[in-house]
Amino acid sequence: MRDDITYQVLVNDEGQYSLWPADHDVPAGWRPDGTTGTKAECSAHVDRVWTDMRPLSLQRRMG
Repeated sequence: MRDDITYQVLVNDEGQYSLWPADHDVPAGWRPDGTTGTKAECSAHVDRVWTDMRPLSLQRRMG
């Protein structure tokens, strides 16, 4: 397994996060959040910012 891959953090309209290789095209429905780095760095960022795992649409419905 390669450990020299640079990742980027993606987020979708539901506020869900994903790690994606930085040299790959961003898939439809996702956008970069501006964070790039190692897998560990990107995972740590997601852990800090994605504190509510519910999709945004559900969060809004539940108030």
